Amino acid sequence: MNYQELAKLIIDKVGGEGNVKSLNHCATRLRFNLKDDTKTDEQALKNTSGIMGVVNKGGQYQVIIGSDVGNVYKEITKQTNISNEGEEAKGEDKRSTFAKVIDTITGIFTPILPAITAAGMLKAVLSVLVVFKVLTTESQSYQVINFMADAAFYFLPILLAASSAQKFKTNMYLAIMVGGILLHPSFVTMVNTVKESGGSIHLLGLPISAVSYSSSVIPIILSVWFMSYIEPIADKLSPKAIKFFSKPLITIFIVGTVSLVVLGPIGYLISDAISNGITALESVSPWIVPLLVGTFTPLLVATGTHYGLVPIGINNRMTTGYDTVIYPGMLASNVSQGAAAIGVGIKSKDTKIKQLAYSAGLTGLFGITEPALYGVNLRFKTPLYAAMIGGGVGGLFMGIFRVRNFSGGSPGLLTLPSYIGDNTLSFFYFACIGAVISIVVTFIATLILYKDPVESVVDGASEPKKSAAKEKQHINGATVLSPMQGTLHGLKHVDDGMFSEEILGQGVAIEPSEGTVVSPINGTVSAVFDSKHAIGLTSEDGIELLIHIGIDTVQLNGEGYEYLIQKGQEVRIGDKLIQFDLEGIKSKGYKTITPIVITNSAEVGEILTANDNAIKFGEEIIKIMK
Repeated sequence: MNYQELAKLIIDKVGGEGNVKSLNHCATRLRFNLKDDTKTDEQALKNTSGIMGVVNKGGQYQVIIGSDVGNVYKEITKQTNISNEGEEAKGEDKRSTFAKVIDTITGIFTPILPAITAAGMLKAVLSVLVVFKVLTTESQSYQVINFMADAAFYFLPILLAASSAQKFKTNMYLAIMVGGILLHPSFVTMVNTVKESGGSIHLLGLPISAVSYSSSVIPIILSVWFMSYIEPIADKLSPKAIKFFSKPLITIFIVGTVSLVVLGPIGYLISDAISNGITALESVSPWIVPLLVGTFTPLLVATGTHYGLVPIGINNRMTTGYDTVIYPGMLASNVSQGAAAIGVGIKSKDTKIKQLAYSAGLTGLFGITEPALYGVNLRFKTPLYAAMIGGGVGGLFMGIFRVRNFSGGSPGLLTLPSYIGDNTLSFFYFACIGAVISIVVTFIATLILYKDPVESVVDGASEPKKSAAKEKQHINGATVLSPMQGTLHGLKHVDDGMFSEEILGQGVAIEPSEGTVVSPINGTVSAVFDSKHAIGLTSEDGIELLIHIGIDTVQLNGEGYEYLIQKGQEVRIGDKLIQFDLEGIKSKGYKTITPIVITNSAEVGEILTANDNAIKFGEEIIKIMK
């Protein structure tokens, strides 16, 4: 995947840099806040290789990339001045209140999830060590690992202070200081003293509730939100000559006081009310929420609103020590998404669908569902229905047995240890059984419901399968000659998973001995790149070929490369395409091994490649058989 080109295209198709207020990303999506979403070219985005889908919901314009999202995000921030802080919106914000709330929740909780996940998995590992008597709760090793894991939970208000400050566009370091005020050891000691011996706490005659804020969620969010209004007022009130210290002084005194006296206690009461509400619901029908979450999470993920559930699960764990409604239901849903995609892979007779379904299904089982959801399940509909059935049944099972999640993480098979807690494995066993039930029910439902589409979609145009068969007949016996001189290798020698795992297609690689690339086919130049390190060709037989000179050489931004052709130009075997500085590229630390792949491998028939050996210009390296 060419991240540079993809980033450039995405910015252009969302209306340009000037149309972007802010940008963030989660595990699989770029999340834009746009000034005007009517300026986007949604169809062009959806038809672009490397983009799995587009969702415009919850106040955000979401471009689904998959596991490469971090690389695309980095490239966008390199090419533009866009940041996750963004720019103040000009004019009135016309989004609905619901959209604003979802956008705010997403922006606050997405950045802290890695820390919460790390802490949760440490806790799970510690529980395993205790259950199997590798450690005792009295040992120093246990105590050290325990406080390491507790750090993210105990100091959660400080983590939330940082992400809230970014979202509310206020000073991050002052926000962190407010979090420190709520957690300061002196305040904690005062609270404990009052609880043990009675009395009260006052600040200038104002009463302060004896409440502990460690591991709390809502109090700090309210406090930082309040600070976003106080800081501009403090800025206006502060004389220019002393603004450097008067502005933060006024801000922190007012916000710190109001947080301790008003907002902290209010946030504590809200958190307590949510926890009590969940407890009351469980006492009446403990299965109902996990059932609903397990069934309908795919629809929430599709609209990007599933992040609205995350704070509820976190709040449950912070107040009661575990969550029995959100994360168990999401576990059932996520593994069902993966199982549905794998079911499609097994039943489908289309090679391209099989490859996509297996890859997406595996990531779905591990908790990242967007590739399965957008690439397979939503696309074919019936696997989505199967996943909702399996997720609902699994959620119902876990609700009936009140399965407890102790530490969060992205719900999937890899985070099953997060159901180990209270020094028992019983909840872990029930979570495993619930996951298996979800997988089996979904898998069976998919095999029953799914049928291959009558037409296959190639490059956005529908073509009957007979046409594909005719094309294979036409390509039968076609060859690809060597575009370079050097040493021939299999793709497994390429230190890049996109090539070595044949994600982009089948082919070979050449370690070049000189810096010239010639045309290996008779055809047309179908793709060129600003970085000049690669070229796309389409042969007269319909073979789509990518020649990629070096690994990570896109970072050279064209230095050392020279195109000798133009896009759309017809070329014949042996015509010079690219001249490059072989030794110069090597001296900068880049590998020059060059993958040559057929990007439409699934459509051309069986591909035979030459064995490892020395190769010269014009020698046969690939042959297509029917």
